[in-house]
Amino acid sequence: MIARGTRELKAGYSKLSADDIFIGTVASKYLDQAIMIDLMERGIVCLPSAISQALTRSKVTQARLLNKWMHPLTRVITRRIDLLDAINDYSKVGVGPVVTKEDHKHCGHGICRWDSIETLYSCMGLNEHLYPFVLQPYMEHFTDIRVIVCGDYTEAYQRINPHNFRSNLAVGGKTQPHQLSYKEKNFCLDIMNRGNFPYAHIDILVLDDGGMYLSEIALNGGTKGAMIDQKDLNQKKKDVLEYLAFTIGRSKQEMK
Repeated sequence: MIARGTRELKAGYSKLSADDIFIGTVASKYLDQAIMIDLMERGIVCLPSAISQALTRSKVTQARLLNKWMHPLTRVITRRIDLLDAINDYSKVGVGPVVTKEDHKHCGHGICRWDSIETLYSCMGLNEHLYPFVLQPYMEHFTDIRVIVCGDYTEAYQRINPHNFRSNLAVGGKTQPHQLSYKEKNFCLDIMNRGNFPYAHIDILVLDDGGMYLSEIALNGGTKGAMIDQKDLNQKKKDVLEYLAFTIGRSKQEMK
């Protein structure tokens, strides 16, 4: 059995069993985690994968699970003691300005720059409700690249904003095409494999010396600035999921 979309999932939820497939994302804001756990416990295959959906929803989860590809001083701050520890570690290596990323915020709206981590700590003392968040050193010299990978389709473009350190197009950034190198593409594919992403919008920061860091990854994102339009990309994503469902279903039948 294949349930496609939230409506079919809700209608046949109790009838789903091991080896059935759900194609779509769990839409309930308050039940998504519990539903995903339940589906996995019952052996139901989720497309996109449950882990890719969890990573898409949370920058904090990305910083935990995909830390290997991020700036080595990336931290998840869940409480005041984490921030105090970060003050010590950052000060030892001479980190000055820092950046915080608020969880569940998109389009650059949750990114803040702080002149020092001590300034951040002073503000957080009055805003305990903002935990958890991602903490990173502020970087100035890099190229911000958005990469779209879906099946055999790959596209990349630079995001540039000389008036705002946030390069997101939603806050005034501009784009120009980028020829993705072999190294950059493999970097993105490694991240996708770790998070079991069938397709992805990936933001990477390429340094002057050729080094790379992951900024963020998501299953979905806008196509403003891309050569492909949203309709065509959505169709490609649908085709990828249907192909995966077909191959998984055939594999399971062959194993019986």
